Amino acid sequence: QVQLVESGGGLVQPGGSLRLSCAASGIAFSLYTMGWYRQAPGNQRELVASITTGGSTTYADSVKGRFTISRDNPKSTVNLQINSLKPEDTAVYYCNARPPQYPVLKDYWGQGTQVTVSS
Repeated sequence: QVQLVESGGGLVQPGGSLRLSCAASGIAFSLYTMGWYRQAPGNQRELVASITTGGSTTYADSVKGRFTISRDNPKSTVNLQINSLKPEDTAVYYCNARPPQYPVLKDYWGQGTQVTVSS
């Protein structure tokens, strides 16, 4: 059974930092592209950052320079370091695991972790 479990969300003041983690099980983690998405109320889910099996990273323009994605293959975890948080970063953040054969093979999602940026 595949599981992606996010943690690290919470309430933080503008300018603060958080570190989100996603622990994966049931997949050959090192073979998957891992991503973080977010969805704010009334908005579509959007890609925040992704990291390939080779370690190449991609970021949404809105988070470049503030967010850093990293992966630890032996621990089957992917992390998202979030700095200089803004109120517009408020959203539910989801972890995604995408196999190289996607979409022939399905991808997987975590249950999400809430990030709220407010003073």
